[in-house]
Formats: sequence, structure tokens, C-alpha cells
Amino acid sequence: MFSSSKNQNILSITQLNRFARSVLDSEIGQVWVSAEISNLVMASSGHWYFTLKDNKAQVKAAMFKGSNRSVSKKPLEGDKVLVRGKVSLYEARGDYQLIVEHLEPEGEGRLKQEFEKLKQKLNADGLFTLQTKQPIPANIKKVGIVTSPTGAAIQDILTVLKRRNPNIDVIIYPAMVQGEQATQQIVRAIQQADNRQEVDILIVGRGGGSLEDLWCFNDERLAHVIFNSELPIISAVGHEIDFSIADLVADVRAPTPSAAAELVSVDHNQLNHKINQYRDDLYRAALRSLQSKAHQLEIKRSQLDQFHPNRQLLQQYQHVDNLHLKLRHAMTQKIQKEKVHMSALKTAMNKHLPNHKTKDLNHRLQEMKSILLNHISRAMLSANNRLATQAQLLNTMSPLATLSRGYSISFKEGDIVRSKTELTKGDVLETQFADGKVKSRII
Repeated sequence: MFSSSKNQNILSITQLNRFARSVLDSEIGQVWVSAEISNLVMASSGHWYFTLKDNKAQVKAAMFKGSNRSVSKKPLEGDKVLVRGKVSLYEARGDYQLIVEHLEPEGEGRLKQEFEKLKQKLNADGLFTLQTKQPIPANIKKVGIVTSPTGAAIQDILTVLKRRNPNIDVIIYPAMVQGEQATQQIVRAIQQADNRQEVDILIVGRGGGSLEDLWCFNDERLAHVIFNSELPIISAVGHEIDFSIADLVADVRAPTPSAAAELVSVDHNQLNHKINQYRDDLYRAALRSLQSKAHQLEIKRSQLDQFHPNRQLLQQYQHVDNLHLKLRHAMTQKIQKEKVHMSALKTAMNKHLPNHKTKDLNHRLQEMKSILLNHISRAMLSANNRLATQAQLLNTMSPLATLSRGYSISFKEGDIVRSKTELTKGDVLETQFADGKVKSRII
């Protein structure tokens, strides 16, 4: 009746249960289960033991303290829950069980699954990419708000805007922010604001709440409307820990409605302080620039003065005067020598010549004196003529003479402009005329 066991692989109960556990762990792996909790025991060790059941079957479950610490609300007997865990076997008793790693109320769990599914789909469609997001405008004068006109969020936003910058105008596009009709109203309000284009930026949001309360902001149609909006949109849904699909699609996500109001407003006190700083910086920069330009102009003027025709002409006049003085001094010395020589001759003649020849000598002396004076006059006239010729030549070569005939000289940054190719649009010129200077700009 009984087959031989000599060639059979005989297992102990321990080996059997261990083998069964390894098969369950490796073959089934992680699963999600929807069930009702019963026989709940929370041990002093911190571990939870309970039964998961539906109307036809049940399975034992365990959730160890390392996992149940993350459960925000402790389950109660009879709660409908959604759990994630691994199928396993308790070897000591051979009990088939589910080791629970995550537990949440069933309704909220299903919403989270839908959220993750839509999030992955929209991410794959490119609705979350940073490249498509619009920046917040730099100078916002008018803000649009899509929210409930009676909710706490609108009061928070208006209070912050009034405190930080009361000059910002606000347009409210009323919409329900909770319930079955909320999504449709929010979509219609955003489209209305986008069509009117009467605001600089749009805030869409509401105050905090449960996942079910905020669910209208996790709609696929709303995500596409936000993505396609020409107006920049700030999403301010819930509190800082809350995240919605609208937050991920919007150009900017604010953790709260008050934070959104701060993003679109610049504190007028800070703005005035910055304006004063910019004004002082601009004044100092302009002053440094003017001082630098004045120093450069002074250098250019000094360099120009060294080569100015008047300076050259004065130097020539001085040179001629020096020559004239040297000539007069030389002629004076010559005359004095001649007088001394003539006086010596006269004295000698008076000693050795008869008296009747003295008159002849005096006559010759007067003639020689007249010749010498004529020679001196001609030399002086010739020198004056040369001086006048040089002065006229210098005056002819002087740019001032050229200017007096109707010409002008143009300078750019202190340098003479010799060709139109040296000029570009916007250059400032300083033009010298015979009677003054004029500044102009190339247009």
C-alpha cells in the first residue's frame, strides 16, 4: 500500500515552511489589497496584528513598528483600508500572512493612486517641464485671483497685498474650490481671465484641507488649461505640505495663498530703499565719469595748447623781437666803435693836417654817417619786412584763419575727426567754429 521512501526527498516541517515562505516571497512579491480590519491587536512591542477580510475570505496580517510609525491615523476595528505589503509565511505556526508596509484609509488611498497615475501621464506629456514655465513679471500692477470670494484664502491674499504694496490692483474671478462643480468653475474662470488679458499674473488656489477637499485641483482638463494659459499662473493650493496637479503644471508653486501674494508684490518700503540706493549709485557713477572725462579733457586741452597756432605765432614773434634787439645792440656797438675811430682820426688829423682840410674831413664824416644811417635804416626795414612776411605766413597756416573763412574742426572724444568713416550712430561731436564751440550727436 505504501510506496518506498528510500529514494524520496523527505522534508521536515521547518524545511517545508521555510521553502513555502521563500516561494511566496519570491513569486508573489509586493501587492496592494483593499479590505476591512478585524481582530486588531496593538502589542506593547509596537507591532500591530490584525485580520484583513472581505465578505468571502480573510488573511492574517502584521505591521511592524518600523512601518506603522508613518501611519498618520491609527486604524480602528471595522475600518476599510488600502494596504501595500508582501505575502509571506510565519514559519513557526505555518500561518499564511501579509506583511503590511503601508496602510491608509481606502478612499484616500484610491485618490492617491489616481493622483499618481495622472501625474505620470501629464509628466510624460511634458506638462511639468521647466522650459515651458513663464517667469513672474518684473513690474506687476494688476493681479487676478481665481478662488472663492468668501474663503479664507482671498482674505489672506488681500491682507498681504495691502500691507506690502497697496498700489497693486486686484481682480477676483470667483469660483468654487471644493465639490463636484469646482473644477468646471475654476477652468472657466482661468479661461475668462486669459481671454480678457486685463491682469499681469493670475493666482489660482484655496486654503488647506483634506485630499478630498483639494481634489478639484487634480483634474486633467484643469492641468491643460493652466499649461496653455498665456497669463503666468501661480498655484497656491492648500498648506505647505499639500501638493496638487495644479501646483506641478503652474508656472510657479506657492506653498500658501499668503506666500503667493508675497511673490507678486514688492514691499513698497523695500522698493523705495532700493530706488534710493540706485539713485545714489547712479549719482556716484555719473560723478566719477564726469571727473574722469574732465581730467581727460584737461589733458587733451593741454596737449592741444602746445600745438595751437597762437602759441606758435607768439613764439615766432618773440624770436623776431630777440633778433631785432640783437641787431640794434650790434648796430649800436658798431656806431660807437666808428665814433671812437672817427674821433681818433679827427684828433690825428687836427695834429698833422692843415686847417683847410678839416672841413673836408668833417664833410666826409657827415657823408659816412649818412651812409651808415641809411644802411642801418635799410637793415631795419628789411628785418621788419621779413618779420611781417613770417607773421602773415603763420597767420595763413593757422587753423583760426581757416575757421574765419567759414570752415570748422570737429572732435570726437578729444581727437580730430578726419573722415566720416570714423563716426557711428550716437557719437557725440564737439565742433570748433571761429567764434565758439557746438556739441552735436550723430543720428
